[in-house]
Amino acid sequence: MRVHQQLYVGGELVSPSGTAKIEVRSPATGELVGTVPDGTAADIDRAVAAAREAFDRGPWPRWTPGERADALARLNEQLTLRSEEFASVIASEVGSPITFALAVQAVSPTMVLAYYAELARTFVFDELREGVLGKSWVLREPMGVVGAIIPWNVPLFVAILKLAPALAAGCTVVLKPPPETPLFAYVLAEAIEAAGLPKGVVNIVAASREVGEHLVRHPGVDKVSFTGSTGAGRKIGAICGELLRPVTLELGGKSAAILLDDVDLESQIPELLPFAMMNSGQACIAQTRILASRRRYAEVVEVLTEEVRRQKTGDPFDPETFCGPLIAERQRARVEGFIAQGREQGARVTIGGGRPRAPELARGWYVEPTVFADVDNGMTIAQEEIFGPVLAVIPYDDEGDAVRIANASRYGLAGSVWTKDVARGLAIARQVRTGTFTVNGCTLDFATPFGGYKESGLGRELGPEGLAAFLAIKSVNMPFDYQPE
Repeated sequence: MRVHQQLYVGGELVSPSGTAKIEVRSPATGELVGTVPDGTAADIDRAVAAAREAFDRGPWPRWTPGERADALARLNEQLTLRSEEFASVIASEVGSPITFALAVQAVSPTMVLAYYAELARTFVFDELREGVLGKSWVLREPMGVVGAIIPWNVPLFVAILKLAPALAAGCTVVLKPPPETPLFAYVLAEAIEAAGLPKGVVNIVAASREVGEHLVRHPGVDKVSFTGSTGAGRKIGAICGELLRPVTLELGGKSAAILLDDVDLESQIPELLPFAMMNSGQACIAQTRILASRRRYAEVVEVLTEEVRRQKTGDPFDPETFCGPLIAERQRARVEGFIAQGREQGARVTIGGGRPRAPELARGWYVEPTVFADVDNGMTIAQEEIFGPVLAVIPYDDEGDAVRIANASRYGLAGSVWTKDVARGLAIARQVRTGTFTVNGCTLDFATPFGGYKESGLGRELGPEGLAAFLAIKSVNMPFDYQPE
């Protein structure tokens, strides 16, 4: 069990202002796996003050981009050294299957850091521009102190999605991990310390959502970056609008995977399924709506059902496990509620729909991987983000109808099309209104922007656009007859 009694603020482990503790329990067994201090508003005040000092008077924003890139590269080395530890901690507190925990939760963040370390060396921060009235400098400067709030499902990955570009820009950060999964953040703090980042550049306070709101409203914060539910994002966006504070919101999704008639089901359904039920369905980009033509609908349902039947549900630390537990009892109850609604509204369960019968899984928050057939896109299970291993197979008449159904959602985060004809797939990609779309896969390329349309959020992360989100633009106009060297 991991027991932490301090917070990482100002480059040091410091005692919290309160005495309350966050208990972290394994979603697989319910056993206590760790405790950390429950941060308070006073702890956030202290963290923001440290970040403010580091930005206003510290070296970090005054280092050259190359010097910051070197520091990011050192941090990447430290994360790489700890990749197996990160995977183990996250598997224990999130319940992610260990193969997913290693590949996505632990290794992917190092790829993001490597990308931004390299981008910082080549990004144009200062530009001399020939204007209408003379020459000008266009300066891209760090925004200042960033309040970064992350979710529990992929905590390290999302933390690095925010830290890497913010640090490359020259910002300082107060990171608030969620109360469900705070343990990984202490391993991250060790890596930050070992990498030699200046004191106060990154500060970490695990706390409740109410304390998170204090961070969002804090007068010492210049920019907010949030990943989480659309409901919470709407509230954070409203606060930042009131304060005229820049904000990036990466929110929910209800992504559609369009299977065209030429698809080879025997090979591509097994490729699709990990993207449809990734992280036990607890992923914002999960392809949970499967769109199949009426001509091949029965065949798609049959092949998908049999592929789900082959997958193992069980212990997150078993390398053979495909689907682990959900994060908490409340989440299982929520998912079971959606399954009940699906049945009530006339959808047909082809597999799953209950809890695993294995006695060794009775203590954890497990739900059987579930496939619904005969789903209309207007049903609740086709419209709401379930955040569990539940798929809805929806029939369409033709390609135009498939695009219409894919777009008939309040979300617009990700999507995919599966076909032998890539050019045909690319033509469909132009018509589906999502921030990310993939032909024959579900890819987040770290060099390209990631974010959503509609209620899936505001702004973009990753790519140069993700770095630009942490930069303020200043124009410096020169006298008409001045010739800069």
